[in-house]
Amino acid sequence: MVTLSINGTSHTVDVPGDMPLLWVLRDVIGLTGTKFGCGMALCGACTVQLDGRPIRSCVTPVAAVSGKRITTIEGIGATPSGKKVQQAWLDLDVVQCGYCQSGQIMAAAALLASRPHPTDTDIDAAMAGNICRCGTYVRIRAAIKRAGG
Repeated sequence: MVTLSINGTSHTVDVPGDMPLLWVLRDVIGLTGTKFGCGMALCGACTVQLDGRPIRSCVTPVAAVSGKRITTIEGIGATPSGKKVQQAWLDLDVVQCGYCQSGQIMAAAALLASRPHPTDTDIDAAMAGNICRCGTYVRIRAAIKRAGG
């Protein structure tokens, strides 16, 4: 049994400790906003926040996150930076197909929580590894700047 704090709510789950957090979120708890992309922590679609820092949930064993605060796309709008990022995403029509966007938003919100006015270099570093097959990178950068401004 593992007890997790997800979006401010406690969940006790009976899963193997080596089960990836992604599958616990999606298949056990039912929070399907976090997406499976590559399964190797390369694409960023599965990004969630652990104590405010972005992590790849597809390779993070659930035993490693017990006792820490997990925030998913379903809960990010309750945070100041997450609310700003989500609004900027809407204002600038960032989303195209949308598959990668939960991971993009989670990484962007973590960046803005630690650096409210990021430079292009800060954005490049924070968003590296979050792949968008539709190529909405220009709109993603503009939305991050809007949310930080």
